Amino acid sequence: MLYQLHEWQRSFLGPLSYFAQANSSMLNDHSNPFAQFPGAQRMAAGYELIHRLGKDYEKPEFDIHSATAHDHEIAVIERVALAKPFCELKRFKRFSDDPATIEKMKVDPVVLVVAPLSGHHSTLLRDTVRTLLRDHKVYITDWVDARMVPAAEGTFGLDDYVGYIEEFIRHIGAESLHVISVCQPTVPVLAAVSLMAARGEATPRSLTMMGGPIDPRRSPTSVNNLATTQPLSWFKGNVIHTVPSNYPGRGREVYPGFLQHAGFIAMNPSRHLSSHWDFYQDLVRGDMDDAESHRKFYDEYNAVLDMPAKFYLDTISGVFQQFLLPRGLWDVNGERVNPAAIESSALLTVEGELDDISGLGQTEAAHDLCSSIPAKRRVHKVIEGAGHYGIFSGRRWRETVYPQVRDFIRKFDTSAS
Repeated sequence: MLYQLHEWQRSFLGPLSYFAQANSSMLNDHSNPFAQFPGAQRMAAGYELIHRLGKDYEKPEFDIHSATAHDHEIAVIERVALAKPFCELKRFKRFSDDPATIEKMKVDPVVLVVAPLSGHHSTLLRDTVRTLLRDHKVYITDWVDARMVPAAEGTFGLDDYVGYIEEFIRHIGAESLHVISVCQPTVPVLAAVSLMAARGEATPRSLTMMGGPIDPRRSPTSVNNLATTQPLSWFKGNVIHTVPSNYPGRGREVYPGFLQHAGFIAMNPSRHLSSHWDFYQDLVRGDMDDAESHRKFYDEYNAVLDMPAKFYLDTISGVFQQFLLPRGLWDVNGERVNPAAIESSALLTVEGELDDISGLGQTEAAHDLCSSIPAKRRVHKVIEGAGHYGIFSGRRWRETVYPQVRDFIRKFDTSAS
C-alpha cells in the first residue's frame, strides 16, 4: 500500500513540477517582458527549485562518448556485452584513428568494474569508468531496476548475484582480467572468485576491493549498527513492498528506491537543506556554474532503483547480521566460500580514512581471509582525508587513488608486462 501511495503522490506532484518548470523557463527568457519585472529572477529561481524537488528522476546515462588514452583523444561507444534479467554487462569500446594509439590500446589491461546494487544506479561510477578508460579496456555491471523486471523472471538473491559475477568473469576471460569492486559488491566478488578457485577454474589476475564490508564487525558505522539493532523481521515488515501494477515488475517484492532515497537524506538532512538553499541563491545571483554543478549532482543522487527483496534481505542477514564471510560459514548453492582457495590473484584493498559507510579495517579484512595469496602480491592502501565516495569519484580518486590502482594492475598484468 505504501508503494501505491507513493505513486499517487508522484502523479500529483508531476503536473505541479512541470508547471513550475514552465514558469521558470518563461521568467528566464530575456525576450519575455515579464522577465524584466523586479523580483522575476527570484521567482524563476523558486520555480526551478520547486520543479527539482517534485520531479521524477529517471536513470541517468553514462554519457561517455570520448576519453583521453595514451595522450590522444579517442572515441568511446557503450555496448551491451551480455544481458541478464537483473543486470547488463556493458563494455566501453575505445576507438582511435591514430595507429600508435591503437597499438597501445590493444595491450591495455582488461578491467571489470562491479558496481554496487545498493540504491543508486551504476552511473554513480561514471567518473570511475571515465578515468579507467585512459589505460584500460573497461566493462561494468549495470544493474536493472527490479520494478522493471517481470515477476516471471523469478527472484534474485545474494547467491544469484555471486553467480552473475562468475558468469561475467568467464564471459570476459579470467586469464587476462582485473576486477575492481566498489563498496557492497566486494563481498559477492570475493565469494565468486573463491568458488572459482576452489573448483580449479582460472581466476582474475588481480582483485581491487574498495570501501566494502568484508568484515562489518571492524569499526562499525551507523549503517552497520542499523542492521544489527533490528531483527530481520523488522526489515521484512517495514521496508519490503510490492511493485504496483503500472510497472513491468508488478507483484514483485522489492526494497523501493524511494525508501532508500529517504534513508540517504535522513543520514544528513541539514547538508541537503543547505545545498538546496545555496542552489536557490546561486540562481538568484546568476552563478550558473555552481547551479549546474548542483543539478548534475542531484540528477545522479536522486535517481534510485528498486532492489530485489530477496537480495536485500540476504545481504542484511548474511553480511551484516551473521557475518558469514569472515566467520567462514557462507555456503552459496551448497558450496562453502573459502577465500583461502585463492592463490594466483593479486589483491589490492583501498579504504577512505573518513569513510562513514564502510569503516576502517572492514575491507582490509580480505587480506586475512585470502591467506594463500603471497604477501608480495597483496597491498593495502588507506587514502588520507577521503570519505566513502572520494575513493572512487572526484579529484582525490583521479589524482591519488587511480594512479595507485593503475600501477597495481599493470604490475600483475601479463600483456602490459
